[in-house]
Amino acid sequence: MTKNKVLIVDDQNGIRILLVEVFSSEGYETFQASNGKQALEIVKNHAPDIVLLDMKIPGMDGLEILKHIKNIDSETKVIMMTAYGELDMIKEATELGALMHFTKPFDIDELRMAVNSQLGKGPSNRLAVGS
Repeated sequence: MTKNKVLIVDDQNGIRILLVEVFSSEGYETFQASNGKQALEIVKNHAPDIVLLDMKIPGMDGLEILKHIKNIDSETKVIMMTAYGELDMIKEATELGALMHFTKPFDIDELRMAVNSQLGKGPSNRLAVGS
């Protein structure tokens, strides 16, 4: 059985390291990117199942990256992370297909449970694979 792939996109190294640790220990294959260009390369080459995407990234912002991810593969699940309560951006991200958002500093367990539930692990309903 192949592992689910999680891509973490954040310009803050500490957050990437923390999330890679958390999701690797959950049994996911993890990828990380500090900018939009890296993130889109990983999406093209590795097709992650879910992307944890920071809203504020130098160069290409989270909304722009989200649009590109959805163009590459509309099935890719995306959870936004934001340090600010930018409600207009969050609303736009949701319209663009983001599943949910977490405001930093977020509860790491809540984020972990959200990812597990989106990928059909844990107490949530199992998702049909390959449908």
